[in-house]
Amino acid sequence: MTQSYGNYQIEIYFQGLAGVLPALPMTFEELESRAQQALSPSIWSYVAGGAGDERTQRANVTAFEQWGLIPRMLVGATERDLGVELWGRRWPAVFMAPVGVIGLCTPDRHGDLAAARAAARTGVPLCVSTLTMDPLEDVAAEFGDTPGLFQLYTPTDRELAESLVHRAEAAGYAGIVVTLDTWIPGWRPRDLSTANFPQLRGLCLANYISDPHFRAKVEADIDADPRAAVPHWISVFGNSLTWNDIPWLRSITTLPLILKGICHPDDARRAIDAGVDGIYCSNHGGRQANGGLPAIDCLLEVVAASGDTPVLFDSGVRSGADVVKALAMGARAVGIGRPYAYGAALAGTDGIVHVLRSILAEVDLIMAIDGYPTLKDLTPDSLRRVQR
Repeated sequence: MTQSYGNYQIEIYFQGLAGVLPALPMTFEELESRAQQALSPSIWSYVAGGAGDERTQRANVTAFEQWGLIPRMLVGATERDLGVELWGRRWPAVFMAPVGVIGLCTPDRHGDLAAARAAARTGVPLCVSTLTMDPLEDVAAEFGDTPGLFQLYTPTDRELAESLVHRAEAAGYAGIVVTLDTWIPGWRPRDLSTANFPQLRGLCLANYISDPHFRAKVEADIDADPRAAVPHWISVFGNSLTWNDIPWLRSITTLPLILKGICHPDDARRAIDAGVDGIYCSNHGGRQANGGLPAIDCLLEVVAASGDTPVLFDSGVRSGADVVKALAMGARAVGIGRPYAYGAALAGTDGIVHVLRSILAEVDLIMAIDGYPTLKDLTPDSLRRVQR
């Protein structure tokens, strides 16, 4: 993909000649500040908050500052290729990480559709959460030619899990991402202070309410009142998976199976031995457990342990510079989370597109200026620890 993503800045400069200034923020700090003003306090706390005193969440972000990219000159970086081929599909080496309340981040409460439309417009894949405001089929229908992934919170009801996976297969998703670290919610003081857990209010349960297996277990009219689905949802949501569950998960789909939440090299090796197709290094952005390592500090070892199996990464990514560093550490594709949620809050699909184009532009321009024409040129040897 030799598309010149960096040309986004040329568009902005030329619009400036006509007196048109960007309506959306150009820095993460301003994006975050304006999103806080746009979102209700309860949704803001849910999207922006983390576990405990949020030290791990902050460390995820600041850990990127400990690494610097070494410029290489005279390499002829006139054209850059940001494309990656994964599981038979090709896309730019970034994707939208699953955000369980993205549906609530737009005023019309159809943020999942807004994100899918942004995927179609930018070619950046969306990993769709199990927890959506619109059914997974409706979200996939907006992808256009862009591949999408379905993220599964594995319920305790195996038949329900299989139903969700088979629906994702039928809808055309390109892979199943199984999240391992969210079978129980973490201790999140911001959410506790607003006493807000959206799913307990019947929100973001569209994939359950639309599922025939789930519906058969609920006697109440959940179409008329989604809150009637909550008691049964509570009873099946949290499944503390073990290694014994992986063969079953592997058996229920022919799609690529990717395990999310892997931060230890031994877990990566064991997952690959169990037949998974991808490793997703992440600590949920610091939302689930406080007191842990920054996810980026786990990435090099996870990549080394994974061999030829592709590794996806998210947690703490706020800029194109962060993306470049994660790619240099061996991530095959890097997930964007909060930034695109904030873009959705400000301008729906247009806001998400702006955030994605801005990040891709920065990645492209860094690779151009520092002399890394292709992703294979970015290696761990491209980085050095910053001395402080």
